[in-house]
Amino acid sequence: MVQIFGTAKSPGTMKALRFFKERGIKPQFVDLQRRAMAPGEIARFVQKFGLSALIDTGSKSYERLAYLRLSDEALIQRLLDEPQLMVQPLLRLGATLTIGWDEAVWRNWYQHQRRVG
Repeated sequence: MVQIFGTAKSPGTMKALRFFKERGIKPQFVDLQRRAMAPGEIARFVQKFGLSALIDTGSKSYERLAYLRLSDEALIQRLLDEPQLMVQPLLRLGATLTIGWDEAVWRNWYQHQRRVG
């Protein structure tokens, strides 16, 4: 199963949804504007990539944080509360996790699924 975490306003998220739909895969889309990620779910991404990799340093939300010094826990909570601060999309492809646009990994996953499925 493909899970895509992002917002409907994120171009990267929309491209990811289109990528899988074009290949006949109906991903589960979790709109982070409507429902926050579970703490355990975001923890998987933080564990794999590190907290700083999840932060969209080009976002307006990040600019507003520039003067704040936050603990990791407070920053994770801020990511959950303000999804536009997060790099999007976040994808879970079974046990594989990706952040941002990562077409090469998605293609490899898709080709592997076609061979075994």
